[in-house]
Amino acid sequence: MSKVHLLDTVSGNIRSLVNAIERIGYEIEWIKSPEDLATAECVIFPGVGNFGHCMQTLSDAGYTEPLKSFIKSGKPFMGICVGLQALFVASEESPSTPGLGIIPGTLKLFDPTAKSVPHIGWNSAATRQGIGGSFYGLCPHSKYYYVHSYAMPVNDRILADGWDIATGVYGEEEFVGAIGKGGVFATQFHPEKSGAAGLRVLKAFLNGIRTSPLLDTRVAEPAGRSKVGGLTRRIIACLDVRTNDQGDLVVTKGDQYDVREKSAQGTTQVRNLGKPVELAKRYFEDGADEITFLNITSFRNCPLADLPMLEILRQTSKTVFVPLTVGGGIKDIIDPDGTVHPALEVATLYFKSGADKVSIGTDAV
Repeated sequence: MSKVHLLDTVSGNIRSLVNAIERIGYEIEWIKSPEDLATAECVIFPGVGNFGHCMQTLSDAGYTEPLKSFIKSGKPFMGICVGLQALFVASEESPSTPGLGIIPGTLKLFDPTAKSVPHIGWNSAATRQGIGGSFYGLCPHSKYYYVHSYAMPVNDRILADGWDIATGVYGEEEFVGAIGKGGVFATQFHPEKSGAAGLRVLKAFLNGIRTSPLLDTRVAEPAGRSKVGGLTRRIIACLDVRTNDQGDLVVTKGDQYDVREKSAQGTTQVRNLGKPVELAKRYFEDGADEITFLNITSFRNCPLADLPMLEILRQTSKTVFVPLTVGGGIKDIIDPDGTVHPALEVATLYFKSGADKVSIGTDAV
């Protein structure tokens, strides 16, 4: 099995990316020190969050110069989200913190006067003219999952420097959705959360397929995503999850929180519509753009590390490559031994287990 090196700066939920890479057939080897970059043959650098924090973390750990050297060597390098942003000279998000300076330009905040910021949802990454065929598996009619407030506006300087780009449009602003030159390829969107279209992009990069014949994905992918440019409507599957009388977690539905089957003899068993992991996989395969688990069970007397929902997320993220959201249960938790876990710690554990977003109530604030 071929290997790919992963450089993680504690960016949040990286489990889905690992699962996506392994699904494609590659083995992960973690970069644990700057020296590891000297022997790496292929590197993926994911990231979410603040540009300045990301760059400062790289600098403090001694990665900045070795990473620049690796990129300039021409070996395959892929940046994802902030991993793309780090390639530029600077960002308005952290004006005093320099980027790697591989690509000319400064990232700008989306104009918030006419639209919501951050930009969250499914949008395009349409290649500019001059690229023959599909660029690393990108297709103009496919949609990809974005979460960001800052972006690189399209400008002639990037094109003049020889970079190939694919763009998205948010409101009236056209921005870089993907970019590449030589061994470098980077996406502002999250391929590991972009369903079949995103897996196709990851596979093309890992297999070294820079260009390929352009497929007409309007036939192969949901019709609701066929419009080129701009955000598209989403289908979000929401699964209510709770324990049944046997203690198993099941997906259920009911009248508000009354989820028991009714009979002439009175209330009976909890309505069981199936297993959460299996149903989530089915919804993903049927084209759902996001899966939400709503935890309607209060797991009393259960240590935080043993919460059943954590294992559901771990297993679901192995087969579902769209955003996973969890609602319910995000609050201060006290273990049976008296250990107190604040809501932030609980949310962090959900993220590490595979969640991309959490929905919180007043108990968590």
